[in-house]
Amino acid sequence: MKCIILEDEKAAQEILEGYLEKTPFTAHLGTYESGLDIPPKEIQAADMLFLDVQLPELNGLQFLKTIVNPPKIIVTTAFTDYAIEAFEEAVVDYLVKPFSYERFFKAVTRVRTQLLAVQKEKNQQLFLYADKTIYAILAQDILYIKAEVDYVNVVTTTQEILILDSLRNWTQKLKRLRFVQVHRSYLVNITQVSKVYGNQVFIADTAIPIGKSYKDTFLNMMK
Repeated sequence: MKCIILEDEKAAQEILEGYLEKTPFTAHLGTYESGLDIPPKEIQAADMLFLDVQLPELNGLQFLKTIVNPPKIIVTTAFTDYAIEAFEEAVVDYLVKPFSYERFFKAVTRVRTQLLAVQKEKNQQLFLYADKTIYAILAQDILYIKAEVDYVNVVTTTQEILILDSLRNWTQKLKRLRFVQVHRSYLVNITQVSKVYGNQVFIADTAIPIGKSYKDTFLNMMK
């Protein structure tokens, strides 16, 4: 797991860096004293962020609210007062300084378990039957699915497969895999969205309409 440390105290930085070094499934991307110093590309590449709360310029939780797609967060602080606010921001764990390596290891293992579960779902293999042929595809490679009368057109990164089925069945099948219905005729893969403009969502260069009754659910998932 790729990790970033956001911590302004030198001693705390050294402890976290030492803990990461002795943990075989973690990699240290960098240590920063202010969230404003972290390159956006590095945040997007990270799997996990160790986040101190009391920081110069912008405190840790304020900085967290500015990240569009944050990595998994483990708060590291000397204060218990911020715990409720932190968990409202969906942090994975809250470590109160000073904490032992055993407590640290428990926290990063919790993150690892969550990431592995997500990856397992993303890599779920599906088998589609069409034109006397069985196609094996990965759920993560599906861009969107469009209802076509009694059929659905499954559009992937490499092909389109028209199968006899209903959009309702596919909505149920993929509901735990970051897919959401945006229109009575469309189910889209959230991870493949390139932009949202007005009442349209774009998957690569394909514009897909967003139905009025689906818009709130879709926007909440995007958040």
